[in-house]
Amino acid sequence: MTAHTTAGVTAPVAPGRLGQAIDASELLVYLAGLGQWVDHQRTELDRLGRASLASTESDSYTADIVLAETLWEATRVRRESLESVWDSGRADSVARERMSQLIWGRLDSGGGAELVSLVEAVRLADALVSQLRTRLSLDPRAAGVTTRIVGLRAELERSRELALGDAESSERVATLRARLEALADKAGRGADVTGPLGQLVQDSARLERDLIVASSQRRDLRRDAQKAELDQAAAERREPVLRALAERCRREIVDPPRLAIPDVSRLGPVPETRAQLDAWTARLGLVNRAFEAVEDAYAGQLRERAELRYRLAGYHAKAESSGRSSSPTVAAGYVEAKDAVDTTPCDLRLARFYVEQYQFLTRDLPAAPPPRTGQEGRSSS
Repeated sequence: MTAHTTAGVTAPVAPGRLGQAIDASELLVYLAGLGQWVDHQRTELDRLGRASLASTESDSYTADIVLAETLWEATRVRRESLESVWDSGRADSVARERMSQLIWGRLDSGGGAELVSLVEAVRLADALVSQLRTRLSLDPRAAGVTTRIVGLRAELERSRELALGDAESSERVATLRARLEALADKAGRGADVTGPLGQLVQDSARLERDLIVASSQRRDLRRDAQKAELDQAAAERREPVLRALAERCRREIVDPPRLAIPDVSRLGPVPETRAQLDAWTARLGLVNRAFEAVEDAYAGQLRERAELRYRLAGYHAKAESSGRSSSPTVAAGYVEAKDAVDTTPCDLRLARFYVEQYQFLTRDLPAAPPPRTGQEGRSSS
């Protein structure tokens, strides 16, 4: 992304990409530039705010001033988060990857700023400030019609790049460019185009803002769709494993759970629109929760049978070492418990009862009281 300038202050070029551990030297340059931009933007917004209040049409500037302030605040907060993670240059590779998410991921502020990334917020804020400066006649370059036309051509070229692949947006750009060229032709013949040109400045700035937001939303949609495809593939791989688990449980356990296993293929392909994708993702979430319940239910019973076998082996080893296994009652209890846990299908309630009974049979017997001596007998008598 190319840098853009507002009244002599160049917004920093964002380094790296989302999910990348950005090089420390690039981050250092970016943070320095972002700090300068945030400070300058604050000065500009204060100046524009005073000018708008002094204007006879102050209400017409309110919405843009509020949006510009919102973007500035979101940018300031995100800059502080970046500085915190940066930790005066002590950020390791994990921290620098986190910084890429803070730079290229969505902002978490309200007021509309959460729709764009930090990079897009800076660009959008510059466009707003430039438009406000022109409308309030605070930009010395705005006095010249030719200069304003040149600036509009550059702005519409940026909008054209943002609109690539979107027929409706491309048509809006083409309409504004046609209006601009018509005004440029009139101005070349000496006509006064100040009023129409001012309106075109507003329309162009509004279009660029719309396209920045729309571009961010398309990027998020593509990212979410790719994640949905990965999640769907994972669910498709998990489904046959769960079906095999359920079949095994039905073979090995008496009265197993009776839970249905969802068919992932019934979800269909991943949709391409935001509303449909959100609904599809919610249904996939229900499928995954059903998978969790199925795995807990079927694996839980197989796990309990394995645990009963392990406990029985431990009790039997203890009985062998203590000599309790020689007792006919204990030996019979072991046979009953062993048959219960080894029989397929296994009745878990019966197996649980016999293992606990065997545990009781193999418990340590209370020690016999010491024999009484003859002297103690005489004393007591």
